[in-house]
Amino acid sequence: MPRLSYLTLLFTAAACICSPVCAQTADTPIRAERAADILTLKSANGFDDTVTKLTGDVAAKGIRHFATIDQAELAGGAGLPLGRSTLVLFGNPPLGVQFLQSNPYAGLDWPVRMLVTEDAAGAVTVSWTDFSAIASRYSITDRTAQFKMASEVTLSIATAATH
Repeated sequence: MPRLSYLTLLFTAAACICSPVCAQTADTPIRAERAADILTLKSANGFDDTVTKLTGDVAAKGIRHFATIDQAELAGGAGLPLGRSTLVLFGNPPLGVQFLQSNPYAGLDWPVRMLVTEDAAGAVTVSWTDFSAIASRYSITDRTAQFKMASEVTLSIATAATH
């Protein structure tokens, strides 16, 4: 019987990890439901406040803000419906360029992109690509400390935006 209990626990835990139904703590990003390499934090703020806090924290950290793109506005201009969606591009060139030095194709994921979305029920999330996935995607093995730093700073920005 202990083995059955262990298997039941294992399958229950696996189901919880893979399910959006399990509760997410405010500071723990989860994998996006439909994109395995994307991390997501739920925001306690409205859409506009989340975008403002995100760009404000980027500026406060002295990180270069490249662009804020209102994707819903672009969709509306094309006559296509889209829920609220804003993409924020930012980065620290002295850090990010090191990824490109290791593999120039990493430029496809640099600068950093954070996506703020709002679903039909009004829930706001901040999402970004997991840096470990970027390292793996481009087979970058010589920048472990830089990827760790980028991950920590990005989580800090997302957390500031969502609290």
